[in-house]
Amino acid sequence: MTAQFDPTEARTSRFTRLAELPMQPVGSLADGGFAKPIIQIFRHREMLDLLIRRDLKSRFKDSSLGFVWTLIRPLTQLAIYYVVIGQFLGAARGIDDFAIYVFAGLTIYGLFSEIVLGGVGSVVNNAGLVKKIYMPREVFPLASVGAALFNFSIQMVVLIGATFLVGAPPWSADVLYAIPSILLIVVYGTAFALLLAGVNVYLRDTQYLAEVIMMFLMWASPIVYTWTMAGDILGGGLLFDIYTANPITLAVLGFQEAFWSAGDSSQFPDNLLLLMGIALVIGVVLLLAFHQVFRRLQGNFAQAL
Repeated sequence: MTAQFDPTEARTSRFTRLAELPMQPVGSLADGGFAKPIIQIFRHREMLDLLIRRDLKSRFKDSSLGFVWTLIRPLTQLAIYYVVIGQFLGAARGIDDFAIYVFAGLTIYGLFSEIVLGGVGSVVNNAGLVKKIYMPREVFPLASVGAALFNFSIQMVVLIGATFLVGAPPWSADVLYAIPSILLIVVYGTAFALLLAGVNVYLRDTQYLAEVIMMFLMWASPIVYTWTMAGDILGGGLLFDIYTANPITLAVLGFQEAFWSAGDSSQFPDNLLLLMGIALVIGVVLLLAFHQVFRRLQGNFAQAL
């Protein structure tokens, strides 16, 4: 005699088996310390790579020149600064190889600006993915970091080529200053990208405030004027020490030290490398702290979006 199938009994049996299974936390958003998020991001590295590629392609979608625009914009900016500030206002008369000096500062500061401004809207711009699938939310601001580094590498090639064009290539050991400069920018840029990306989900004015701050920080950095000029204006006291200790200022100075061969030691702080090292340690602490803030905020991203 064949037993009849009872759907109610089968359903109850299935629910019983499911209830006996141990709970497995999936996508825990605010636990795991520092190691677990890194492991999760590593496991989703293919997704991170796809987001970086998508970000780069979307910027120049349907554009005939494509990535050439990553060169046109900074070169246009350089031309404006060189003509207006360098020639009309006479800044070039006090700074040898003014074009290299300005372009070095613009290149490293552009990396910071692109990381922060790209990161601040990264979660909001990917609201569809955030609401539909689970992945470490950090991949969105990190994708902006990756795209910014790609564009930065292109501009670096132009900068190095420009140093050869003016007959002042960076042959000395000072070129190694570029390494801590880039590290400073990446660490601080990623820290603030994570923080602002999380805050921007709940307070959308954050992205507009970030644009204003980026504009202010550019003119507060020794890009179109020298560090010694800032010292003359600020008087060389505590205010000037605070100005010098700014990690963005240190990164710009380090990059100029690396590629601006016309400069001498008097144009830079005597303890520049030490100051950069201290700023880097502080930056790592900020990165870890802001990452924890981001993880605390991301629990309600889907609902807020």
